[in-house]
Amino acid sequence: MTEFTRHTTETAPEESKPLLAKSEAGFGRIPGLHAIMAESPQLLEGYQALHKLFTETTFDKDELTVVWQTINVENACTYCVPAHTGIAKSMGVDDAITEALRNETPLPNARLEALRDFTLKLVRDRGFVADADLEAFLAAGFTQRNVLDVVLGYAQKVMSNYTNHLAKTPVDKPFEKFAWSRTDKAA
Repeated sequence: MTEFTRHTTETAPEESKPLLAKSEAGFGRIPGLHAIMAESPQLLEGYQALHKLFTETTFDKDELTVVWQTINVENACTYCVPAHTGIAKSMGVDDAITEALRNETPLPNARLEALRDFTLKLVRDRGFVADADLEAFLAAGFTQRNVLDVVLGYAQKVMSNYTNHLAKTPVDKPFEKFAWSRTDKAA
């Protein structure tokens, strides 16, 4: 098994050192995902940039969480689901939303469910979303901008989910209490 290096600000490639310092300043530690991504300064920089851009979309905290966690769960990312559970808590997202996303059960309102449905269609159909599904998303009160913002969120999650799959990134200590696996799915 290939073991990926978990870099520190001392061991990382020169271009990654300021990126890891930024992560440490923002999180109070270097998340395991960032430590692994640091091997490729371009990947880490791209991931940080997409994360910042996605949080600046018109989506509110609940909607950001729906997009992130829908993709994390669909891609069975055992690192990102716990991490985004903790992030959602820190953002003040209702636990009912988080638990519905983790357990793939109905969300508390139709608008969030429409966002999850559209995000799943985008992921599962590789962007070839049927016109009727796109119209249903727009009819739920979302915009063309929101359609494209889901694409942005997915781009960010591909970077993290796939890196974690390849590296088998262990869950960071602060998020271990939110451990998740597909087998935890509610019946």
